[in-house]
Amino acid sequence: MLCENFKYSLSQTPIVTFVSILRQNEYPKGVLALDKIKGTTTVGIVCKDGVVLAADMRASLGNMVLSKGVSKIFQIDDHLALAGAGSVGDILSLVRLLRAEAKLYRARVGREMSTKALATLTSNILSGRRYFPYFGWFLVGGYDEKPGLYSIDMAGGITEDRYVSAGSGMEFAYSVLDNEYDEKMTVKKGVKLAIKAINTAIKRDVFTGDGIMVVVITKEGYSELSKEEVEKIIKKL
Repeated sequence: MLCENFKYSLSQTPIVTFVSILRQNEYPKGVLALDKIKGTTTVGIVCKDGVVLAADMRASLGNMVLSKGVSKIFQIDDHLALAGAGSVGDILSLVRLLRAEAKLYRARVGREMSTKALATLTSNILSGRRYFPYFGWFLVGGYDEKPGLYSIDMAGGITEDRYVSAGSGMEFAYSVLDNEYDEKMTVKKGVKLAIKAINTAIKRDVFTGDGIMVVVITKEGYSELSKEEVEKIIKKL
């Protein structure tokens, strides 16, 4: 039976569609198997003065490391960003679409899109493509009147939370986040917690590794920590 033979593991997201099953079976074994498209750990944290997004920088295909310097967090607008775990091509395609929509929104409305509006737009796009889906799990973070963070699965299911993790190493990241998150923490402490969560996943998940990318979004805007800043924090953990 198709469902019994269907092996789908994209950042541990348990979503099955007929198109997914067909795509799994229309290629020779080993050419494009969806069970090989996995890896990555992303983390999002809401702090009292901003949002922190973090991700590892390894791209994997099954047991092979394809790249050691992949960016998985993308700026959408001045105060908006998206982190993705899943198929690189699908994530980049969605990022290009969202950036275009954000520019159109500015032109039409005269102001930047809110975090909730971007998350809703992303959810609608993914829901509309659920039979030909973007293979990814997305975190949308931003700052408008206050910091906001949303988790969106490949079928368009959306959840707002104070902290969230996605990807193959999410269980390890959550073990840190659940124990150490504090709603009153500042961005400075949030950065340390996000790095610790990703670093824990790197130590235990073979599909996560090769450095950590960290982005901070406050009322001043989007900023990315340098490699040296991240390494300095890791040494103090």
